[in-house]
Amino acid sequence: MLKGELIERICGEIDGLGKKDASQAVDLLLATIAEGLTAGRRIEIRGFGSLGVRRRRPKVAKNPKTGAMMDIPARTSVHFTMSKSLKQPLIKKR
Repeated sequence: MLKGELIERICGEIDGLGKKDASQAVDLLLATIAEGLTAGRRIEIRGFGSLGVRRRRPKVAKNPKTGAMMDIPARTSVHFTMSKSLKQPLIKKR
């Protein structure tokens, strides 16, 4: 689902909500999540999941094309853990 499709769905579900207002709400939600993650905080949305920041250690890896060893620096990534209520319907689809 794309951001535009999400905005359209929100407008269809809530009567009287304009596309511009829904777009601002989605933008504010995403900006708030990004701001929290940038500050190193954990974001938890009940019924959906949680987002957190993980720091990865530096490591040495081999370039598969040339065989040369490369140093990969430490980095930060976002980790998502889905809630049980989201996980169960996905497991049943298998």
